[in-house]
Amino acid sequence: MKVNQEEINPQLYGWCVRAFEQVRKVIGLRIKLHHQPYQLKSGEIFLFNHFARVETFIPQYLIHKETGQLCRSIASAEFFESKDGFARLLLELGVVPNNHPFLMTLLARDILLGRKVVVFPEGGMVKNRQVIDERGEYSVFSRHALERRKHHTGAARLAIGLQIFRYAVLDRFSRGDLSTLELWCTDLGIPTVEKLLIAARQQTNLVPANITFYPLRISDNILSRWVELIRPGWSKRVVEEFVVEGNLLLKATDMDINLGANLQVHEELAWVERFAMRYLARRLPSLSAVFDIEHLQKRLLTRVATQRIQTAINRLRDRYMHAIYQTTAVNLSHLASSIIMALAKSGVMQIIESDFRLALYLAIKKLQTDHTVCLHQGLCNPTEYDTLLTAPTSGLNQFYDSAESASLIRREGNVLLLKEKLFQKYDFDQVRLENPIEVYANEVKPISVDTAIHHALSRRAIIQPAELSLEYFDDELKSLAWDRTLYQKPEHSAINDLETANADPSPFLLRPSQKRSLGVLLVHGFLASPAELREFGLKLVAKGYTVMGVRLKGHGTSPWDLRESSWEDWLASVYRGVEILSNLTTQVTIVGFSTGGSLSLIVASKLQKKIAGVAAICTPLKFRNKNLRFVPFMHGVNRITNWLPDYEGLMPFWPNESEHPLINYRNIPVRGLYELKCVVNHLEEVLPSIRCPVTLIQADEDQVVDPESLRILEEKLGSAIKKVHWIPSRRHGILNEDTGETQNLIMDFLAEIAREKSLNEL
Repeated sequence: MKVNQEEINPQLYGWCVRAFEQVRKVIGLRIKLHHQPYQLKSGEIFLFNHFARVETFIPQYLIHKETGQLCRSIASAEFFESKDGFARLLLELGVVPNNHPFLMTLLARDILLGRKVVVFPEGGMVKNRQVIDERGEYSVFSRHALERRKHHTGAARLAIGLQIFRYAVLDRFSRGDLSTLELWCTDLGIPTVEKLLIAARQQTNLVPANITFYPLRISDNILSRWVELIRPGWSKRVVEEFVVEGNLLLKATDMDINLGANLQVHEELAWVERFAMRYLARRLPSLSAVFDIEHLQKRLLTRVATQRIQTAINRLRDRYMHAIYQTTAVNLSHLASSIIMALAKSGVMQIIESDFRLALYLAIKKLQTDHTVCLHQGLCNPTEYDTLLTAPTSGLNQFYDSAESASLIRREGNVLLLKEKLFQKYDFDQVRLENPIEVYANEVKPISVDTAIHHALSRRAIIQPAELSLEYFDDELKSLAWDRTLYQKPEHSAINDLETANADPSPFLLRPSQKRSLGVLLVHGFLASPAELREFGLKLVAKGYTVMGVRLKGHGTSPWDLRESSWEDWLASVYRGVEILSNLTTQVTIVGFSTGGSLSLIVASKLQKKIAGVAAICTPLKFRNKNLRFVPFMHGVNRITNWLPDYEGLMPFWPNESEHPLINYRNIPVRGLYELKCVVNHLEEVLPSIRCPVTLIQADEDQVVDPESLRILEEKLGSAIKKVHWIPSRRHGILNEDTGETQNLIMDFLAEIAREKSLNEL
């Protein structure tokens, strides 16, 4: 019997994909697809969770955009009842009703033709994200049955049925039954037996995937207000969907789509199940027969084999549902909500807000060590969470505002009060508006988030400052990894490929077995990285100093990264270094080279009590290159031209002939030079306010920094104790090269500070 075919219209399909691409750009929908390169091409049945209506067309759009292949999907039969133009449009776009008489056969045929199938095995939107029942098993609430039920097995039935048919094709070919294969080709619309054999030799591939939205907003939007205006009195369900899902589309929302590991049906089954499948395949008269219950019940052995396969179908369903939920992209609101629910359930209805932020930070750090958990970029990029311990981040403030507007929490000074409304139960179509905290917490229940939350809540009361410093330092390493990845895209390759720096740019923290009470922060120069001072750091740790080599933002990655960094970013890097060392030692001295010296002196002017002294080497106030006077003009021109599309400015980079090409960038962003001028200008302003002991060292014929800089520094510096050393050299990198025993001069300076400190403690 020939399959009742519902053909997809490729032209209409392509037009809709292009139209959505334009709409996506206009509304700013931030779709992030996380996958391995092979997955979209090799995957056949794509399985997604279902929380919002927008999800019903996003997967097809992404798959077609990446592979050019058409997708078949399934929708409720109610959309096709009128048989009007809209129903016809859906059919031409590959959407079929869930009551189609040949649904499984049609989907299997599409896969054999090289198309993809998109399935939502939850069977409907799960607005409360509650997918684990009281017994700890996967199930969802059925709006129609008004009770919880297991997830649908349709995708598993399709996959196993398709694999049985593939076995059948190969079996008929091995027996030389070409006439049956030709008949099957005719029924399925496959042009040749050769193409059928190619399709049969493919492994049936399921791809579990998860779509996670962040943040979830419950405030009115222009769409919900407009709908209420033109037709007042909409049902609560409709209003809720326009509020929540309108915000997903109209306001900046991250849509993380994580593809789990491909599941190959053949490998997921036990040998006895594969044997049963091959038994059915040998007697299979057609593709449709494998989905025909009457056919499968005709003989005793067929019934026995079918029962065995039904067990495999249920297990495969549970397998891919677990994989779907495990790929949830955990975000800040998930963790904040889980902490609140954990506190409330234990009877703790208030917490110091700073303690809450500490627990949140510790939960992030704990989850970062669990490589089975998918994290939203806000929990991977330290720039987005590293200020949590001093103040709420923008993401946390958004969470607070949303939770307060729903009357779930209240902030009173530095106290976070939890309200009884957290325990109330809400209608399925109201929970997203009334209790988004419960929704967030439910979403990560299947993941090991609760373990991280309990760990963080218990650790916050006993964690020592030194332990926190090690977490901060780990953030510095993660920041480097994040920035390197961010600026390794194809559009950066033309400049990146010219770079020669291959020395390890990682920040370093060196701790001696028997340490002094004085810590040393090493700050590298412009265009360089911590590699510039690593060898000197090893000498210092051998003397008993705890040493950190900090990485200035934008350095050690790509000139493009430096182009996007400001001098305030560099300064913040030094402040973080001081904070890390302050928890590991009693006081901190800073050794800064070149621009690092400028930044070190600026920090010393602000942190008078924390900084015991500064050694500034070849610190610039004036430069040899007189062309730098034109940098503000060049920077201004570049900013103007960058407003033009696809134009990179008049001169975005200048070439750099470095003394140390294995450490320094070869290309200098003009923006970086402009920021360098800003550092110099700010340093001149703060020099009189510096009070700590300072040692100034300068090469007398420095070819980069005008030696006149040292005389200005000495004159304007407010320190009562200041020493000046001139090193005979035409080189700039006198610290790295240890010219004129520069390193010994610095170690003598550090020893004096350490002795003075010891005397003061007596």
